[in-house]
Amino acid sequence: MLLRHTPKEITERKGVTINPAKTCQPVGAMYAALGVHGCLPHSHGSQGCCSYHRSVLTRHYKDPIMAGTSSFTEGSSVFGGQANLLAALTNMFTIYNPDLVAVHTTCLSETIGDDIPQIVHKATEDGKIPEGKHVIHCNTPSYVGSHVTGFSNMCTGIVKGLAKHTGNAIDQVNILPGWVEPSDMREIKRIAKEMEAKIVMYPDTSDVVDAPQTGEFKMYPAGGTTVEAIASSGDSIKTLACGSWASEDAAKQLDSSFKVPYEVLDIPVGLSATDRFIEALANAAKVPVPDSFIAERGRLVDVIADMTQYLHGKKVAIFGDPDQLIPMVEFLLDLDMIPTHVISGTPGKKFTAKIKELCAEKAPNVQVQNGAQSDMFLLHQWIKNEPVDLLLGNTYGKYIARDEEIPFVRYGFPILDRIGHSYFSTVGYTGGIRLLEMMLGAIMDRQERECSDIKMELVM
Repeated sequence: MLLRHTPKEITERKGVTINPAKTCQPVGAMYAALGVHGCLPHSHGSQGCCSYHRSVLTRHYKDPIMAGTSSFTEGSSVFGGQANLLAALTNMFTIYNPDLVAVHTTCLSETIGDDIPQIVHKATEDGKIPEGKHVIHCNTPSYVGSHVTGFSNMCTGIVKGLAKHTGNAIDQVNILPGWVEPSDMREIKRIAKEMEAKIVMYPDTSDVVDAPQTGEFKMYPAGGTTVEAIASSGDSIKTLACGSWASEDAAKQLDSSFKVPYEVLDIPVGLSATDRFIEALANAAKVPVPDSFIAERGRLVDVIADMTQYLHGKKVAIFGDPDQLIPMVEFLLDLDMIPTHVISGTPGKKFTAKIKELCAEKAPNVQVQNGAQSDMFLLHQWIKNEPVDLLLGNTYGKYIARDEEIPFVRYGFPILDRIGHSYFSTVGYTGGIRLLEMMLGAIMDRQERECSDIKMELVM
């Protein structure tokens, strides 16, 4: 529905969120679980909940998302879902033969208070988990947090359930990439390979949610980090966690359980964040930065220098997930653009402080808000009061872009009405060039569309 009835006057709202800038925890948990090879995610709740989580991911990635469900009925909603989960584990291992099952809870099972560790322990004692198979789990109540919180909780569950420590250190670096696209995970692996840095990265959804079409159905595509690789992460020399919201808790778990030191970085989006990531990986893996990256960086800087006249001073509204917004806002500032309105539906007090710190010099009047009351309705009101030249965010921003006639670049999750995000990375220096191309295309298309005939030039 279009938002043309959104009032310009902003009034305080305490009891209602309108078009929230987030979705629920289990969606993120399911996505993280898919990044483990041979994993079947399992939604411990009603069948409808699981269908929703699968459909959101399927619409974004344009690939079928497989998952199990405890299929709660009225009886399990009252008396608990233990019997349902025990039966589901038996069926999944018997029929679908996954290497592991990753159980996440829903609002319903959390409200009832199902004790998932106890149920998994009983399943083990009853022999419902075959030898050599694994069941991991995490709690993801949808009435708190967001899909990013669920992703983080499942990453921590992966560490708790699969990582081990043998006492023999391995000369490798753990990379927790955060919630990024499979194309971004593939690019991070390419960067590490180019640097000759030995890494274990998880989750890794490349070749899982963007698996090639071969004409043959595979329940478990070739991608995903293996259980054996994840197990070895407890012996790694360091962990690089990309994003405080999605990756830091799992990095802390590796540190507290196995004494693997960690460093929290921004997702390598844009120029500055990529510089820091490559430097951190080089230092952690004790490898040099290859000349090829100097060339890649130079090409990004060259594009910035060539196109600065189209970007300088342009006001930008951006919404999405905090781990993606922080480096993106920094990139906008590097381009001499002005982040004007910043919205995230994921809670976390440090987000506002970080954005204001970044914008203090070049965009001191930035409006920023995150959490449950930070929704698309508020963003639309902000834009009505202070118009912008560009809008960045997921597909749900298209209504605001249409109503206010703003150039719009789709960025983040979910993107439901375009393709490319699964296949073309936006991290690293080459990803920075792609982001520039998309922003420049949107801005210049509007310039050509709206200019008078006399000002229409071959080169605008």
